[in-house]
Amino acid sequence: MIKVSVTPELACNYIEGEQEQLLVVREAQLLNTAGYDVLLHNGFRRSGDDVYRPHCPNCQACQSLRINVSQFKPSKSQKRLLNRNKDLRVICSEQPRESYYPLYESYINTLHSDGAMYPATPEQYQGFIVSNWLSPVFIEIYQQDTLIAVAVTDKLDSSFSAMYCFYHPEYPQRSLGTFAILKQLELAKQWHKQWLYLGFQIDACNKMNYKANFHPHQRFIAENWCS
Repeated sequence: MIKVSVTPELACNYIEGEQEQLLVVREAQLLNTAGYDVLLHNGFRRSGDDVYRPHCPNCQACQSLRINVSQFKPSKSQKRLLNRNKDLRVICSEQPRESYYPLYESYINTLHSDGAMYPATPEQYQGFIVSNWLSPVFIEIYQQDTLIAVAVTDKLDSSFSAMYCFYHPEYPQRSLGTFAILKQLELAKQWHKQWLYLGFQIDACNKMNYKANFHPHQRFIAENWCS
């Protein structure tokens, strides 16, 4: 049994008219690479140092989604996207760079000005991305020498977790969010990981529906992973 606390109900950031409540993990011994792998398997997700999952009494819309890395096959449109972006350069870094924050700030303030993370600040960025008990991998995407996207990826014993991706708002034709997931899947396969966790899928939220386009995938529903 995982020890958790329950947050008060607040207005949901994703579905108008709904109330949001979270379970937050309170077991320090699980806040490490091996423990987080277990927590992901139980539908949880990291934000900074905190690990949580939705616990909304009247709504089950948020469902953790994961992809079996060895079974994934890109669709025709995903193959076209990879071909369209073959001029981009992808580098993995295990240390964050100062160049990340300006890109993050531009992404949040331009594309998510209606969300809870607006306006972006350095303190908010550090508190969201950085963790004292886990060191993510940063997948950097460049057009020539210009950094245009960063996919923050938690590397665990048996899995990857796509923690967050932010990108330059002036490259919409590149579909950089989808491209970043495809690159995370490639890297997960190279590093022999079984799963890539994509966080919470909310069918009623258009900004999240791109996650459901990766097949086959599983969703965490009523304490079970369902295909």
